[in-house]
Amino acid sequence: MPKSKVRKKTVYTPPGEGRVTTPVKVSGPTHPIYVAVFLGLMLVGLAWLVVNYLASDAIPFMVALGPWNFAIGFSLIVIGLLMTMRWR
Repeated sequence: MPKSKVRKKTVYTPPGEGRVTTPVKVSGPTHPIYVAVFLGLMLVGLAWLVVNYLASDAIPFMVALGPWNFAIGFSLIVIGLLMTMRWR
């Protein structure tokens, strides 16, 4: 049986000390009002959609909005969800 070839590994060289790195500024935790705002936006969007389904015929301005009620409700939810990406 033929002998397998020996693989040569490259020699590890540590990074040089001439390389300068800039320190990364670490942000602290998010302000509690920020958390309240994005949770509030998501809940208001959900409430908007629920009211649209249950009582939109009884509320005159929601009847006037028509299908825009879905855009308003979902956009509030999406804005709240996008705000969660900055939450620390």
